[in-house]
Amino acid sequence: MAESAQSPKELANEFFILGITADGRQFRPSDWADRLCGVMSCFRPEGTSGRDSHLGYSTFVRPTHINGVKAVVVNEALRDFEPMAYHFVLNFAKDNGLQVVDACLVPLPGEK
Repeated sequence: MAESAQSPKELANEFFILGITADGRQFRPSDWADRLCGVMSCFRPEGTSGRDSHLGYSTFVRPTHINGVKAVVVNEALRDFEPMAYHFVLNFAKDNGLQVVDACLVPLPGEK
């Protein structure tokens, strides 16, 4: 799956939902990040849907690992693209007591 390079401004407008609750426990089920990103996979910027787009995650909401913790990276552009989807993601984190961290994920040299 090819991903387009993101500009530094796009990278800076992201936040993480960490798979750690406010009281420090690991969130269950263990595949929560994949499930959340799967639900959000239909929300894509124009021009990114293609023949096999149903096989990948949205560029707005994608799973990752941060220091060994499952997490979801949410691009704040989702708020403008589909406000209800944006609020769904935030409410998921709030309802489950997950930590939300303002940050950006910067690829290491040589990574896409």
